[in-house]
Amino acid sequence: MLRSKVVFKKLSCLLLASVIGLSTVSLMGCKKEQKTVKTFSAFIAVTGPSENRESRLKKKIAEKLGAEVYVERLSGQTPEEKIQSMIAGGNYPDFIDGSGATDLLIDANALVPLDEYLDDYPILKNYLTDVQWESLRKEDGHIYFIPPFGVINGHDTSTMPSGEAFWIQKRVLVWAGYPEVKTLDQYFDLIERYQEAEPMTNGEPTIGFEILCDDWKYYCLENPPMFLAGYPNNGCAIVDPKTGKTGVYDTLPEAEQYYKKLNEVYNKGLIDRETFTLSYTQYIQRLSSGRVLGMVDQHWNIIDALSILHGNGMDDCAYVPLPITANENIEGNYLCTESNVNTASGIGISVSCEDVQGALSFLEGLLSPEVMILRNWGEKGVDYEVDEDGIFYRNEEETANWARGDYIEENSCPYSQFPAYEGMLADNKNAVNPIEQPDAFYAGLSEYDKKLMDAYGHKTWKEFLGEEKKGEAWFPLYSVTADWKSDTPYGKARDDMEKIKRRWLPLLIMAEDGSFDDMWAEYMKEYSETIDTKSYLDRLDMEVQKRIKASAP
Repeated sequence: MLRSKVVFKKLSCLLLASVIGLSTVSLMGCKKEQKTVKTFSAFIAVTGPSENRESRLKKKIAEKLGAEVYVERLSGQTPEEKIQSMIAGGNYPDFIDGSGATDLLIDANALVPLDEYLDDYPILKNYLTDVQWESLRKEDGHIYFIPPFGVINGHDTSTMPSGEAFWIQKRVLVWAGYPEVKTLDQYFDLIERYQEAEPMTNGEPTIGFEILCDDWKYYCLENPPMFLAGYPNNGCAIVDPKTGKTGVYDTLPEAEQYYKKLNEVYNKGLIDRETFTLSYTQYIQRLSSGRVLGMVDQHWNIIDALSILHGNGMDDCAYVPLPITANENIEGNYLCTESNVNTASGIGISVSCEDVQGALSFLEGLLSPEVMILRNWGEKGVDYEVDEDGIFYRNEEETANWARGDYIEENSCPYSQFPAYEGMLADNKNAVNPIEQPDAFYAGLSEYDKKLMDAYGHKTWKEFLGEEKKGEAWFPLYSVTADWKSDTPYGKARDDMEKIKRRWLPLLIMAEDGSFDDMWAEYMKEYSETIDTKSYLDRLDMEVQKRIKASAP
């Protein structure tokens, strides 16, 4: 099931005052003259670029906090495989985010209960509300990890949606004269026509559509039907907003419509013939080449490709998010603010850590106003300037520097898998993310992008997805399934659901002309006979009611 990335919650002014009032040095319990820097280790069970351990801002943060972290990311293994090997060896890094294998770490008693320490770290404790902390508490009464994403201070300043969408290259929209693209048929018709007009890209065949299926990121394959039907991204199910009753999206009419359309365009040659066997790295390479016209994915999952395209001067081959639905009578629901934190995984401290208090002090220091600026803006006078009103900005040279991939690698240190605020900095004047600085985003766009924005009457890429809606009390629901044990009826149903979809969906898409309908009927028959959907949905219904009750005043 889809792992969502973000959850949103505003912080109170009282919290901001307390944050501003604490100095980073005092948080770390070390004196300014102290020159030694403590080094912690960390493992993050998600793929991503390797870090530069010698980056300028990493050193600057280490000077401020008296500590640094060397981060290792997942490579060549699934999260389960890597975590199981750690458990077998009994030795862990200081910090660990087990991603989809977090429950294995908890079952192995590999993580330190954080709730026993939080009262001593006020900034860290105030990072989440009491209700959010309680949602992280496991059956044994303890809290073992901290979600790193989605905690908004002030207000949401994002200019690009962090979540899922049907994406299409900018050049396709420009070529077609800036059309309104709302439905599944319109989307693939446009891609088909452009691919026929431009069959080659930089000397290689143009690819109409890619579908990422690698490991847990197969959400790109299995979850689009809920969006097409007008539901927000609960990940594991759809929820009737009037009754709070859950349902599976795999059997919706929109699901059959979607996979039948994919079968049609596959047989027309729009879909990459290797799409079901690509690794995530290969998928990003495809997108970075500029050859792929469209895909379904979450923005955070394609950031590396977008950065490479921008760095190579191929902004016309970067992507615009579209709120595609099954037909024009369905309103897209791609932008939905999240009421609940990700209770499935986050950064934890392992039992191998010899300085738990020092590790917690480091996390607290990362959230301090001064270090939040270093993580995102850099150093004043080097990476940004401040005007007479206290507003941060980057001059022409600084902007050019931060547009270069090599400069970012040599200088940046966002500690991206560690707790951080989004939205506004503690001064409530400046955005956390420089590209989201009020009034600065549109002004900093290229003339190509401004022309595209103007044609649609938008000022941010996020606006392409329509109106942002407030999520219901249960939203997002996906995280609850991560704690389910496979020996429970609902846990087994979850596992059976994944196995059947992984096997059947590629077969349906690659089916020969004229055979889809019979295969779909066979798929639905096996789905209904194999999966205990009642146990699955009954358990989700319980969670929905629990969250409704918890949110009541």
